[in-house]
Order: sequence, then C-alpha cells, then structure tokens
Amino acid sequence: MKPNAFNQDLLDSTSFCVIVPTYNNQKTLKKVLDSILDFTSNVIIVNDGSTDSTSEILKQYSQLTQIHHPKNLGKGRALRNGFRKALELNFEYAITIDSDGQHFAVDIPIFIEEIQKEPNALLIGSRNMTQENVPKKSSFGNKFSNFWFKFETGIVLEDTQSGFRLYPLRLLPKRFYTNKFEFEIEVIVRAAWKGIVVKNIPIQVLYDPAERVSHFRPFQDFTRISILNTVLVTNALLYIKPRDFFRRAKKKGFKKFFLEDILESSDSNFKKSAAIALGIFIGLSPFWGFQTILLFSLAALFRLNKVIAFLTSNVSFPPFIPFIIYGSLKIGSLFVSADAPLVLDSSITLDDIQKNATQYIVGSLILATVSALSVGLISYLLLTTFSSKNKTNI
Repeated sequence: MKPNAFNQDLLDSTSFCVIVPTYNNQKTLKKVLDSILDFTSNVIIVNDGSTDSTSEILKQYSQLTQIHHPKNLGKGRALRNGFRKALELNFEYAITIDSDGQHFAVDIPIFIEEIQKEPNALLIGSRNMTQENVPKKSSFGNKFSNFWFKFETGIVLEDTQSGFRLYPLRLLPKRFYTNKFEFEIEVIVRAAWKGIVVKNIPIQVLYDPAERVSHFRPFQDFTRISILNTVLVTNALLYIKPRDFFRRAKKKGFKKFFLEDILESSDSNFKKSAAIALGIFIGLSPFWGFQTILLFSLAALFRLNKVIAFLTSNVSFPPFIPFIIYGSLKIGSLFVSADAPLVLDSSITLDDIQKNATQYIVGSLILATVSALSVGLISYLLLTTFSSKNKTNI
C-alpha cells in the first residue's frame, strides 16, 4: 500500500531514515523490509549477529545500508550503531521498527505528520496492549515501565516499551551506558531529562504467535531493567528533580517562585502544612542516605507539595547536624539505657554514637515526630492567618 496522504518527498529526503535492528527473525524480516520499501529506500539494517538465514536474506537488499555484527551485542548496541551510521549519513531523524512483524510500516506516515506539528520531539508508537494475543508478560512489563518512567520524569505515557519510534538524532545524549533491551528505557528517560518532548502516538500492532520470535529473557533482562531503574530513580531524586526545581525558581525569580508556586499553590493550608511537617520529619529522622528518596516517595504517595517538603527537609543542613545528633541522643537517653554511658557534651564522638545507636535512633524518631507535629501546627495557623488577612484586604 503506497502512501498518499503525506509528503513523500520529505520522507525520501535526507531528513528521515528507518533503522531496522534484527536478530534471528528470518520468518518476518523480508516482509518487514518490503513493507518499509513501499515508503522509503532510506533504510539502515543492523544485523545483530544473527545465526539463522538473516545474512542470506539481506543479500537481496544490497542497495540498502547494512551493518553486520560478528556476534550478538544486544538491541541497545544495534540501535546505537544504527544512530551513529544515520548521523554519518546526515539524517536528522530516525524511525526505528522491529523486525519481528508486530509493527505495520503503513503507520510510518503518522510519525512524519506528527513530527511536522512538533519538531524535535521523540515519538513512541502506542500499542493497544489489551487486544488478543498480547502476552501477559508484555502487558505487565509495559505497565511496570510506564510507572517508573513517570516517577523518573514526571511524564505520563501509555507505552514506553514499543520499538516503533522516531528519534531526533542530533538532540539525543552523546553517550549511553546500556546495550540490551534496557537501552530503550535509558534513551527516553535521559532524552526527557534533556528537555526533549517525549510523547506517544497511536499505532497498530500484531502479535502472531506463529511468526513472532521474542528474544526477551524474563529473568536476565528484567533484572537489568530493574538495576537501570534503580540508577535512574536515584539520579532523578538526588540531581534531576533538585536541578529542575532550582531552574524553575531561577527562571521565574526566587521571590516570585516562592510566592506563586509555593505559598499561593492550589493546595489547601492543611496540605501545605502537612508538606512542611513531612520535610521536618524526614530532615530530622535517622534515615541518612535515604532521606531524599523517602521524601519524594512519601510526598508522591500522599500527594503533598514536593517543593515545600524538600525545602523544609533542609533543617538537617550540615551546620545543624551536630545539634540534631546531640538532641536525639539526649532525648533517647530518657527512654533507653545504653550499655556504654554517654557523656552528653561537646566531646561526643562517632564511636560514642555507634555504641549508643539505639538511643540515637529512638531519640531522633521522637525528636522528628514532635518537631514535625509542632512545626506543622504552627505553619497551619500562620498560613490560615495569612490567608484570612489577604481575603480581608481584598
């Protein structure tokens, strides 16, 4: 079926190419390539060390750009090498399509039309994962991936695992760290962190059990994906989210940002004071090393203002830490008798704290709870008073 409702000259130009990574898909490869050639001859095939008849099939397509890996390196490496070749050939965009026959080349015009509306976006084909023959593990894996992508970027997508995509080649990160299936998660998360628009567009999908060959290994690949998400979540919490927060504040002006985005947010006074209380509790609690992760996780769970919670959690700013530890130990000593008596003065050492760990943990939790409730209550009263005065002035 030839395209008739989009700019064929545009697809035939040096702006777009189609990259086809393939590994042991001899049953479907020829059909996929022929369907793509109905739309464009700008095709880059990456044979990722196939051991079936893929090499013989590809001899029929000598007019197309081909990359052959001597051994299987993984889908991520195949895509990365395809991107590199596309850039060498001066293409601006690359559409990737899997060779297992689940995608329809007739959907290529949808990507071309959408990128005209929003240049430089990264487009991901959104599949109907509820249709017949969709493997349960694929549906679960997609939901799992969607959840973590939202957590890491704040962007809601319906499909983060589809291999039918359009990439803005020149805007992608220069270096990547993954080579297997998890690469397709890394690239969209890091693209979003760079400010690239990442969005879904609807596409068709076919799951034919008789033809489709999946190389996804549930245990090994799921483990790698989980490790990657752990790294991405940690990076998001410790660097990306604070970076974006300060960028927004700097762009708007810190005073205006504080007044408009924090004090005048749409949250009720109760939720604002609850966010303050959460920040105080996390800041004083004994969860050193995990405070930021806990803070954002609990703020998301209870739908509290993350900015307010993050700001107030800085009660544990380094100059205050000795006083927090001292206070925790002193309070803890009222409830827990330690094996090694603690002298509560300026001579406290790390060894003293280790010997009296129970005292410290109990004391810090009590201090954190009492402080959070007290500051939260005071904040609620002040915010309520402040709001009442504003209404009176109006």
